[in-house]
Amino acid sequence: MKVLITYASAGAGHRRAAEAIYDYLKANRKDLELELVDILPFAGCFFRFCYNSGYPFLVHHAIWLWGFFFWMTENPLTRWLSRKSALIANYLGCHKFIGYLIKERFDFIISTHFLNSELAANLKLKNKIQAKLITVITDFGVHPFWVSGGTDFYIAASGLTRDKLLNMRVSDDKIQVYGIPFSSSFVQTQNRDQLAAKFGIDPSKFTVLVMTGSFGSGPLEKIAEGLCAHAQVLVVCAKNKKLFSRLQKRKLQNVKVFGFVNNAEELMAVSDIIITKPGGSSIAEFLNMGLFPVFISAIPGQEQENIRILARYGVGYAPKNIKQIKELIIELKDNPQKLLGLKKNIGQLARPFACQEIASVIR
Repeated sequence: MKVLITYASAGAGHRRAAEAIYDYLKANRKDLELELVDILPFAGCFFRFCYNSGYPFLVHHAIWLWGFFFWMTENPLTRWLSRKSALIANYLGCHKFIGYLIKERFDFIISTHFLNSELAANLKLKNKIQAKLITVITDFGVHPFWVSGGTDFYIAASGLTRDKLLNMRVSDDKIQVYGIPFSSSFVQTQNRDQLAAKFGIDPSKFTVLVMTGSFGSGPLEKIAEGLCAHAQVLVVCAKNKKLFSRLQKRKLQNVKVFGFVNNAEELMAVSDIIITKPGGSSIAEFLNMGLFPVFISAIPGQEQENIRILARYGVGYAPKNIKQIKELIIELKDNPQKLLGLKKNIGQLARPFACQEIASVIR
């Protein structure tokens, strides 16, 4: 059987989810002929620019405008117009990808981005492809763009995600609550003492991991300043070279600074709590590492919805300012039983076998 795992590289979470599925299938399903494909290299230059540069620009420099676009595409009163406009733009911008799907005649298409899912679903409705289409929703909320008529299965992150799909008139037999797929490295047992020695930190100290994705955005420096007298702080600056340079020069007590990392699971394994952005794939990773989250710098729309859904499971806090973050961390440090109780709530959402269960759909 030919299986396509496809994503859009606008946002690392969609890529990581697709790679996790691909790696699992490659290791465990030798009967499958696999392809891992990013849709954007198939897109036109302007379309690709909008995805690669437009979204990062909006969330960093015009967050209110992104919030407006999200609301406009989600609101029932304007959704029909935005969906129709997006469908036309997607068709014109991605006709090479459409041709690729028709030519390759895949048996299964697994998509971790709504754009890819919509294009494949429309081809199915027109009987131009016969593949079974599996859409893996990479957030705990569900934007209407995720739902397309030709989809065979939806993989949902949680029971509440499933409820949202049902409210959008997706039939129950098309929904499986398997969770958001993630790399197997996030379920491997790690030795805290050995990793602490590797990073040059004290394994006995209460440790806070601060990381906000590939851009290193948010008030990371102020958080480090506020917490360094009370806890050991690991700050991941990622691609934010200016922040990395400033923190390196300041040499704050109890603060360890990292640039771009590819071993986030090891940093999580030596930490007691994580301060982070509420991206869907990141949530799946740290929940399966047993880390309780404190959320900052949430993007309007999907990330704020992630916070709301996790809160209904008793998972995560979203302080409004640095003062509240500091007070919360000190409280959890001084009350280990409370933190232990909060971590028990994580079990409702952790899905360590997400990739395995998604693989079971392919028969």
